[in-house]
Amino acid sequence: MADVILVDTTLRDGEQAPGFAFSRGLKVRLAALLDAAGVGQIEAGIPAMGPGERKTLCKIMDVCFQARVSTWNRLCEADIKNSLSCAPHVIHVCCPLSDRQIFCKLRSDRDKVMTALQRCIELAASGGAEVSVGFEDVSHVTGQQLAQAATAAAQAGARRIRLSDTVGRYTPDAVAKAVRLVLRQGLEAEIHAHNDFGMAVPNSLMAAYAGARYVDTTLWGIGERAGNCGMGAFTAALDRLEHHNCAVSGQGAARLEKKAAPFIPRALLEAWNVPAARTARCAFTAS
Repeated sequence: MADVILVDTTLRDGEQAPGFAFSRGLKVRLAALLDAAGVGQIEAGIPAMGPGERKTLCKIMDVCFQARVSTWNRLCEADIKNSLSCAPHVIHVCCPLSDRQIFCKLRSDRDKVMTALQRCIELAASGGAEVSVGFEDVSHVTGQQLAQAATAAAQAGARRIRLSDTVGRYTPDAVAKAVRLVLRQGLEAEIHAHNDFGMAVPNSLMAAYAGARYVDTTLWGIGERAGNCGMGAFTAALDRLEHHNCAVSGQGAARLEKKAAPFIPRALLEAWNVPAARTARCAFTAS
């Protein structure tokens, strides 16, 4: 049994890379490739974006025979209701947790945010889906704030905490401390790393070493700003760690990225220095 499970967010966070906008047909095709490769969970999209996105999510679920499909939601009950209409395996709730996110972005306070989080978790759990919570900007949060928020999430019914390094500020030692803190609360841990300082793979590896069972990746490491943790790079590095295994090997991820490359416009792959871009014939379709 794999002790590290990939949560691939190419179809959600990866699509936020400049220039990337996936058609419905392309999302479904990429999801099928991810599923066949052994990816454990596919973060397929945001149902609150509208009927088209929800239809795409339902089609993705139809082509995934192994991977669990998850949706991404803001801290908003309306978002949760849209996700429930798609009946995904996992409903993920994003919760701003740092002072600057709560006070400046939400113009709220910590007590109100925790109350809203508990309502959203309870609503999501009512539909039978597993609930995971992503603490946004967690690298700017104190240990006490993280522990209190994790406890509140667990009491409401969440099973997993995603440590979302929103601005790419984490270092490996800080990641390890945060993962162990989450585990002490009786919850599973997940890492969502950004690559602003080239630390996405090291931070994700350290999270796995500290006990995080779930690691977020994207194909080729695409994503907003400097990108996310690249599946190929992460799995290749993980292969070299003792006592850790993943359903997707480094070679398997390389084959997957090579298969997926022809469906992405070559110019976009070249912009991300993807080696496969030099040989791939673009089969991209807007259908």
